[in-house]
Amino acid sequence: MNKKKLIIIGLDCATPRTLFEEFIEDCPNIKKLMESGVYGKLRTCDPPITIPAWLVMATGKKAGTLGLYGFRHRKANSYDDFWIATSYSIKEPKVWDIIAKKGLKSCVLGLPPTYPPQKINGCLVTGFITPDSTTAFTYPPELKEEIIKNIGDYLFDVNFRVDKKEILLKEIYEMSKIQFKTIKYLMENKEWDYFKFVIIGLDRFHHAFWKYYDKKHDKYELDNPFEFEMKKYYQYLDTKIGELLDILDDDTIIMIVSDHGAKAMKGLICVNMALEQLGLLKFKTKPKPRTRIGDADIDWENTYAWGWGGYYARIFLNLKGREPNGIIEKEDYENWRDEIREKIKSIKDHNGNQMNTKVYKPEELFEIIRGDAPDLMVYFDDLNWRSAGTVGYESMYLDENDTGPDDAVHDWYGVYIIFDPKKKIGKNLGEKSILDIAPTSLNILGLEIPFDMEGHIIKF
Repeated sequence: MNKKKLIIIGLDCATPRTLFEEFIEDCPNIKKLMESGVYGKLRTCDPPITIPAWLVMATGKKAGTLGLYGFRHRKANSYDDFWIATSYSIKEPKVWDIIAKKGLKSCVLGLPPTYPPQKINGCLVTGFITPDSTTAFTYPPELKEEIIKNIGDYLFDVNFRVDKKEILLKEIYEMSKIQFKTIKYLMENKEWDYFKFVIIGLDRFHHAFWKYYDKKHDKYELDNPFEFEMKKYYQYLDTKIGELLDILDDDTIIMIVSDHGAKAMKGLICVNMALEQLGLLKFKTKPKPRTRIGDADIDWENTYAWGWGGYYARIFLNLKGREPNGIIEKEDYENWRDEIREKIKSIKDHNGNQMNTKVYKPEELFEIIRGDAPDLMVYFDDLNWRSAGTVGYESMYLDENDTGPDDAVHDWYGVYIIFDPKKKIGKNLGEKSILDIAPTSLNILGLEIPFDMEGHIIKF
């Protein structure tokens, strides 16, 4: 009988560059896992965003199968109405759902979107889309008061797009401290076969402090006051992880994973201003800077497409019979998608250099497409440029993020490390897929892999 347990340590946004190269000597506990385990780059999902990435990892299903394309989703046929992804959006079974049918218990903490909390065979603490600790954020419900009594008021996230970095530093550490204390408490006081948690603080650190650490960043300043804060936070994470490792036995397999990577943000493309300049979107009246596209006065009878911003851009076509004031005939839909794709790919950067922009139709990325998918998915300069969704600017180019300070964009590769205390391997297995983590988890626990999982077992 399989007696192995599994703990998955989720470091949101951890990159091969930072963890495997630049800071590994400062992280002795993680280094030990690499030297005796297996590791490599983990190719994230399309789109490379926290939601859906953590649930792609937990289900072994692509974003199209899940019907999740980001935090927000356009309500079908609407110009401005949208819905937010929650735990109720996930219809596919997660690893903890599958193992529960075999009587195995799980502890899950910090995965988005697990709010509102749903029943689990074990315990659950919701992730960063949770409004605050006054709401229900645990399963079972009484676990909330147990955490408050033994740990204190719980923190889910910080506002990282701020100018006051000294205050933000303290807030990230305060949040991380509370989360690690809760994790340790649950590990020691609850019964579990599978434990998975996500530390969102690293993602917030990358977005808020990347330009202070990365000498290749266009906005890097030598000898800036935050130059070594990134390394210090990695050291802190390694220390806290070491404390958790100390309480694990030799029958527990350890994974460290991240949902995506990060790299320096080169700039922003205002997707709707670009569409206007391409003759595809028209305003009735000129909007003020930073106006939400949903609040702009758009001439829909002369608009062919509009978009949403984020770490990737979503383009929606104004299709007759689908949108309220659609103008594109259904029989011309594919021709318009192809034309708009080529026009977007032709956009050059602010210096006139050709960008390596990738534009996909959802069906080119997903065999199954559920939910409210965009018509086109755009990765400006292969993710080096963020997309701004607001409007009202003289140019399509922005030097600063339209929703607050942000130094980093997402990158295609996160990390994975798998360590079995009873084996000494120390091998880089190369690139694996985020889809591989779910079947690998089930295999470690001695369970069969569902036929419809879209990943493969990582063998070690």
